[in-house]
Amino acid sequence: MSLFHGFVKVAAGSPRVEPANPKRNLIYIREAMERAEQERAALLVLPELCLTGYTCGDLFHQNTLLQAAEEAMRELLQSTQRLNIITVIGVPLPVRNRLYNTAAVIQGGRLLGLVPKRYLPNYKEFYEERWFASGADATEQTVLYAGMEVPFGMDLLFRAGVEKCTFGVEICEDLWAVSPPSLDLARGGALILFNLSASNEVISKNAYRRDLVRIQSGRCVSAYVYAGSGIGESTTDLVFGGSLFIAENGSLLAEGKRFSRSLELIAVEVDLDRLEAERRTLTPFMEGGKEPDAYRIVPVELPSYPIQTIEERFSRVIDPHPFVPSELVERDARCEEIFGIQTAGLAKRIEYTGSQTAVLGISGGLDSTLALLVTVRTFDLLELPRSRILAVTMPGFGTTDVTYRNALELMQSLEVTIREIDIRESCLQHFRDIGHDPSIHDTTYENVQARERTQVLMDLANKHRGVVVGTGDLSELALGWCTYNGDHMSMYGVNGGIPKTLVRYLVEWVADHLSTGAAQEVLHRIIETPITPELLPPDTEGKIRQKTEDILGPYELHDFFLYHFIRYGAPPEKILFLAGRSFQGRYDEPTIRRGLKVFLERFFRQQYKRSCIPDGPKVGTISLSPRGDWRMPSDVSAEAWLARLEKTEYKT
Repeated sequence: MSLFHGFVKVAAGSPRVEPANPKRNLIYIREAMERAEQERAALLVLPELCLTGYTCGDLFHQNTLLQAAEEAMRELLQSTQRLNIITVIGVPLPVRNRLYNTAAVIQGGRLLGLVPKRYLPNYKEFYEERWFASGADATEQTVLYAGMEVPFGMDLLFRAGVEKCTFGVEICEDLWAVSPPSLDLARGGALILFNLSASNEVISKNAYRRDLVRIQSGRCVSAYVYAGSGIGESTTDLVFGGSLFIAENGSLLAEGKRFSRSLELIAVEVDLDRLEAERRTLTPFMEGGKEPDAYRIVPVELPSYPIQTIEERFSRVIDPHPFVPSELVERDARCEEIFGIQTAGLAKRIEYTGSQTAVLGISGGLDSTLALLVTVRTFDLLELPRSRILAVTMPGFGTTDVTYRNALELMQSLEVTIREIDIRESCLQHFRDIGHDPSIHDTTYENVQARERTQVLMDLANKHRGVVVGTGDLSELALGWCTYNGDHMSMYGVNGGIPKTLVRYLVEWVADHLSTGAAQEVLHRIIETPITPELLPPDTEGKIRQKTEDILGPYELHDFFLYHFIRYGAPPEKILFLAGRSFQGRYDEPTIRRGLKVFLERFFRQQYKRSCIPDGPKVGTISLSPRGDWRMPSDVSAEAWLARLEKTEYKT
């Protein structure tokens, strides 16, 4: 079957094991295979030497054990012919005068390939060189095992139909080596890496092991699936806990419970589209790995499961707020780091330009609040008086008492220099000059105000030898929700790399960690204020009438779309699926679909604004700077994306 929106479900299991009893172990292995198939996993990895047990010691020199293992493999293959799942299990493989610690790849009663272990630990509690030969010394291309002649060697890659579903195998110590085989496997095209392990338990080792798996998945830009031997192994000198990990590009997706007395199995979908897109942007992968013929490709077939059951068993959690860590401690650390990046960037710009002042327009909204907080912090770090921060509130036709009061109280609490310049008369004069009827509340009506405010700020900066600090954020740049040569322009944009959903948390973090008294109180009021450009008059009760999210749709949806569209190049149908899963119960299908259409139309149509944005610091993995991460023609068509969205059926 084809991949499900680029996802394939992988599993890692640690079944029971009885050392030196292959006939019993095949039953435990079959149980793991059946359980994984019930979970609709396509691929499963089990521990090192799980057919015999890892702790057999010198019994590996006994033909009785080796022949029993081969006979058990025959029986396992015969008894699992009806199973579709691709399974990687550990077996001892005798080849002429040598014995190899090997991973056997099986499916539907067939033995597809055998991969020997490269690095054999022979220190402290490990004595593998006493029994096994290194796969690096193997010369055979094929071997006869369990009645089948199959490919053998470390140069095997397994490919399921589409090229992106390619996997490679390494065994335990291979991962701990200075140069793990998985590095070359990844460069050779493997997006999924399996590790069969028998790593014992000592204090703190599991935490290191977890980090090793997670970091290797990041180094290889891959999914890394790890299965360790459990407590059924001999406890003569060691205890094995059955560690299980599934990681993807540096993030841990799933972890099993250790010391389980029965089968422990974890399964989760890995995103091959995401991994492939990431690799295509990285120079090391563009350069390729070994020579094209360095690896032999073993064809395999992904299991064919009904789409309905795949959807029902879809277990991966899709974060609705990919820019915002869900854990409070991590979120606080992220906010502190971002705030540090912003202040460092602004400090350098002020020092370089020799600016005497910083000039900001303060609306009482989130973006200008964050920009002001960054500027205040920067001046404190540079040991410059806050009085040299010129904060300007410019009431217009849409200004409400709520935002006006928030702006004034914020500036007062931060002890900056306050200027109030009412722009209404200037705008009315401009309407007369250009012949526009001010009762017509169109784009001209709105943009005149935005450009008047920017003119005021620029002229004040010239007058006071200062720099205009921009307030616009990443989400507004993505949607073009700014006035060209109005609030779109500044001399340094400190918020340009920060999405709207994160702005709120940054302001909240400053309020809770760096503020007290009146400043803290007004910051929390600003956080609760609706997002608005305030370019249209208030309603009859003097309240905000022009709410951005009523026009564009929820910012949390647009930030979700932005992340998956830019970061991984996800197509519209996949974004629709992911959003449906992530926001299930919060937004219905029409809302999500309508929001995605708005995002795509505006993102493509508004590129011209991003082509000339001011300098500003990149703070996360996504930037729309034309000098950095994002280059796109200003007149490119969105037709292909909109067409795919139009014909996509909504599925969760």
